[in-house]
Amino acid sequence: MSHQYSSFDCTSEYFEKAALNRFRSLVAFLPQDCKIFREPWDCSTILCLDFANCPDKLDAVIEKAALLLSAAQELGLTNAIVFRIANKFLGRVGNTSF
Repeated sequence: MSHQYSSFDCTSEYFEKAALNRFRSLVAFLPQDCKIFREPWDCSTILCLDFANCPDKLDAVIEKAALLLSAAQELGLTNAIVFRIANKFLGRVGNTSF
């Protein structure tokens, strides 16, 4: 019996990309230019949204922060989201040990 995915595709990097793509599809209001990635923060892993390529869209997205956090939690990605423009921290939503 043939599996839908080859064993080559079953890596943690593959699953990470798939989860982040699923997150982006759940929050369609997030600009395509916004970079999404996860990074360790103390004993937690946070979801970072970097608006370096679309800083004018940040305020509109922050207004929907509860929806972002709900989608991230539903997918098991994180309990906290950080908003930034490049290396400048601009805010967060959720629970973590900041």
